[in-house]
Amino acid sequence: MSAAISVGELQLDLDAFEGPFDLLLTLVLREEISLSEIDLAEIVIAFVTRWAEREGVDLDSCGEFLVLISSLLELKARGLFPEEEVELSELEPEAAAEELARRLAEYRRAKEGAGWLEEQLAEQADRFWRLGPAPLAPPRPEPTFAAQDPEKLAAMLRLLAVEPPAVSTAHMALQFPPVSRFVERWRNLLRRRTTVDFDQETVGLTRVEVAVAFLALLELRKQNELALSQAAPFAPIRISRPSAERSMSWTAHSA
Repeated sequence: MSAAISVGELQLDLDAFEGPFDLLLTLVLREEISLSEIDLAEIVIAFVTRWAEREGVDLDSCGEFLVLISSLLELKARGLFPEEEVELSELEPEAAAEELARRLAEYRRAKEGAGWLEEQLAEQADRFWRLGPAPLAPPRPEPTFAAQDPEKLAAMLRLLAVEPPAVSTAHMALQFPPVSRFVERWRNLLRRRTTVDFDQETVGLTRVEVAVAFLALLELRKQNELALSQAAPFAPIRISRPSAERSMSWTAHSA
């Protein structure tokens, strides 16, 4: 029987690397070469080709190679995940192989745990659990109804089938009193008094009536039948008779 195959001395001739297998492992772990550039299938073909040239089966070499190539496949598949914080730049080829084997063992344990969880989920899929606390009171029984008279039930259904009366919205419409009514009211007040306070004379009126009363004031002021004064913004509005001079001034100013 020929000598055993040394996996570390396996010579490779790849597109991105040429040399022994142990050197490739060292460069990969030191991140000096990316696994994305390595075709692992060519490594497997090279090992199988060399194995076929030997007589007999070296199980130790085969097992070592399977562990290393599986670890490389696992690292290549998980290339998007952050690497473990391990100083790999100073590892020797033997230590690099041990580190790959350790990572493969961890991956196998995680895979076995995932398989166990999947089995438990399949066995307990028909079980349900409450997300919140159980109610303090017992569940209420479904209410039962006594037998009903069909004629009474039909009469109630006929009442429900009657079209309801139309809803009137007349009470929601705003009622605006005529402006002429407040025009005469201001004229009568100014005939009896020389000065009138707007707020006092509109006490008890609605907001719509107050607005119409103010429009009547503006109409009388436009016709120069009265004078308006206000000491400051939002101060009381004073209504008075227009004097002869004020009337002439207003007429000249308007002209």
